[in-house]
Amino acid sequence: MNYLQTDGTPYFFFNLFLHLCAANMDVYTAYDLCIHSEIPLLETMVSSGDADVTVRLGKLDNTPRAALDLGHRFLGYLPERGRLLIQDGREIIIEPAPEATIPVLCSMILGPAMAIILRQRGLLVLHASAVVAHHGAIAFMGSSGWGKSTLANAFHREGYDLLTDDVLALDVQKTPPLAYPAFPQQRLWSETATALGYDASELSPLHSKTSKMTYEFNRGFCQVPQPLHRIYVLAKGTQHEIVKLDAQAAFAEVVRHTRGVSTLKSAEFVASHLRQCTQLLKTTKCYRFARKPALEDLPELVAMVKAHLAESNDDALDHDGLPRAQRLTSETADLLTISHASTATD
Repeated sequence: MNYLQTDGTPYFFFNLFLHLCAANMDVYTAYDLCIHSEIPLLETMVSSGDADVTVRLGKLDNTPRAALDLGHRFLGYLPERGRLLIQDGREIIIEPAPEATIPVLCSMILGPAMAIILRQRGLLVLHASAVVAHHGAIAFMGSSGWGKSTLANAFHREGYDLLTDDVLALDVQKTPPLAYPAFPQQRLWSETATALGYDASELSPLHSKTSKMTYEFNRGFCQVPQPLHRIYVLAKGTQHEIVKLDAQAAFAEVVRHTRGVSTLKSAEFVASHLRQCTQLLKTTKCYRFARKPALEDLPELVAMVKAHLAESNDDALDHDGLPRAQRLTSETADLLTISHASTATD
C-alpha cells in the first residue's frame, strides 16, 4: 500500500482529507502572490483573494515529455519528496514520494518549487536572505550553510524587519530593483538559535529530514515590497572584512547564486537570466563580506554592517585618497561606530 505520512497519518486518510477540502483550497500569500493550495502551508501565510498560483496533488506518469521545455514547463524529482510539474508561473502539481510528509512537502513548495515559479514569472531569484534598513532591503547572499539566515536573524534581534529567508525575489525592471516579502518564518540550526539567544520553546523542528529548526514571526516581518539597497556576498576569511566588488566579480557572484539555474536551462531562460543580472548591477552595489566562522562574533559582524551602511556616500574619499566605503575591516568599523555615536550625542 502507498502511504503519504503526515507525522503518522496514512495516505488513505490524508487523501480523504484533501478530497473533502479540495473544493475549498486553503489560501496563502507570499512574494506578493495569492497561493491556493491543497497541501497545508504555514498558518502565518493565511490570506484571501483570487489565485495567482495553485498547488495541487496529481499523478504525473502520463505527462507528455514533448511538452516539457526546461523553462515554462518543468518536470523534476526530489528524493524522498516526490515529482513535481511546475508550469507557466501559475501551477505546481505534486506526486509525493511514499515516505513524504506534509512538513517535507511544505518545505519543498516554499523553497525550490516557489523559486522556479518566481523565475517563470520573470523575476530574478537569488539565494539570499534580506532585512529592511533605512534605505531599503539589505541582502546577504551565499550558498547553503554560509550564514545568510544567521546574519538576517541577528539583525532581526536588533529590531530590523525580516523580508525574506533564503529565497530573494527581485523585479529588476524597477529602479531600484524591488525585493518582495516571502513569508514570516526563518530556518536556523539549533546551535545558531542558541547563540542568537532563542529559547527552545520558541522553535519547532522543520521536518524529519533535517535538524534545522523554524522560528515563526509574530512581529518584525515586513509585508511590503522594498527597494533593494545593497548586496553582501558572504565568504569565509581570516579576518572580518567588507570589500566592494568590481563589476565583473559582482556579475559572477549574482549569476552563481541565482536559484534554479541548473534546472531552467532553455535558451530563453538563460538569455533572460544574464540580462537580469546585468540590469540588477546597474543600480545595486555588491560587497564581499569575509568573516571568520565564529558564532560568538555575531555582534561584531552586525556592528560592521551597520557602520558600512552609515557610510552612504561610496564616492567620498578618506585621508589616503581611497574611497571610504570600498574597504571596511572590523577595526575601522569600531572607529566609525564610535564616530557616529559621538556625532549623535553632540
